[in-house]
Amino acid sequence: MAMAMASVQLERQTSIQDSPRSPEAKLGMQVEDLWDVQEPELSPNEKLNACFESIPVSAFPISPQGIEIKSDASLAEAVQILAQNKILSAPIVDVDAPEDATWMDRYIGIVEFAGIAVWILQQSEPSSPRSPSSPNGAEFAITANGMVSAAGLGALGPEDASITSGDFFEALTSSEFYKNTKVRDISGSFRWAPFLALQKSNTFLTMLLLLSKYKMKSVPVLDLGDGKIDNIITQSAVIHMLAECTGLHWFESWGSKKLSEIGLPTMSPEHIITVYEDEPVLQAFKLMRKKRIGGIPVIECGGKKAIGNISLRDVQFLLTAPDIYRDYRSITAKNFLIAVRNYLEKHEKRSPMLSGMITCKRDETVKELIQKLDSEKIQRVYVTDEDGNLEGVITLRDIISRLVHEPRGYFGDFFDGVLPLPENSRV
Repeated sequence: MAMAMASVQLERQTSIQDSPRSPEAKLGMQVEDLWDVQEPELSPNEKLNACFESIPVSAFPISPQGIEIKSDASLAEAVQILAQNKILSAPIVDVDAPEDATWMDRYIGIVEFAGIAVWILQQSEPSSPRSPSSPNGAEFAITANGMVSAAGLGALGPEDASITSGDFFEALTSSEFYKNTKVRDISGSFRWAPFLALQKSNTFLTMLLLLSKYKMKSVPVLDLGDGKIDNIITQSAVIHMLAECTGLHWFESWGSKKLSEIGLPTMSPEHIITVYEDEPVLQAFKLMRKKRIGGIPVIECGGKKAIGNISLRDVQFLLTAPDIYRDYRSITAKNFLIAVRNYLEKHEKRSPMLSGMITCKRDETVKELIQKLDSEKIQRVYVTDEDGNLEGVITLRDIISRLVHEPRGYFGDFFDGVLPLPENSRV
């Protein structure tokens, strides 16, 4: 067995050096070589688990964006940094931390568009009787520390004109309150304090389980030597890696299965969270926040067909281009989709929103779906029947969760060293 492994490793090194393939494909070739020497009595799923447990997470290609945001940056600046670099999140560096600080003291957390959406939704709660409202809806019920107590998540209706009017976000983003709020002031929207991270010696299997079963959208990888983040691995990056593995035996044996064969979609039609086209767009973001989901389909009035999708990342279009809704009496889900698509077309910007509603059928293969998700740069695909009615939804996490499984007692005390969530956390 040892001689076989040594031979395979030599072949792998030679093939990798000579191969013109991408770094992700070369990583897939490592899995291929490990796959070939696994015990024959193991099931394909157990073989994959063993392969990924044998590869350190440091082998994952380094993300090209090493973007960090300083804790004293304004919320407006943070939004611009995320939008301009086309990323969904970034670590927050404590500007008051000493140069030789450990990573736990150096970083406050990771700010995401999702966390910013939470903050915005808190500001957009209807004013309490003690907090007079403004004609244009730009006044907020602000507590002493500058945050709103988000008491409820009830449905928004047409009567909530102040927070769904076309000029609401234009007023918000031009306000001193928005410009002066620092990233550190919204630490209650961070999921971890500072965040859950991996060391470079941790395995691929650990990383894949965190991104799937434990619902993390990204996993920082630390270099303990200098106390800094060496890499950030996202769900999207893993899907891209899988797409680059087309043609490799281990991937084809798994990817050739139909979605229905691996139990996808897991959600039945009646459990899909939706928003109707005439509802305020903030209702979509509220539902995503309440249900802890990353996207929601917009359904035609009186029907079952989806006309588009709104994701948490799309909150950026409320904050970076608020003037595009000026001509709308209210920002409904449909008006939001129309305004954003017009804006993107005008500025010739590439975005999943321009692709319309991306769907698939149950009889498509895992490989076909992975290639679709990777090429369109989207987080989810909706499953439809022959008439276009929604039958389910499949996310990046769903696919990764079908790739590996968690062995009994695998994590042990892994989570014991994670700091608790901030007291004011609402995510």
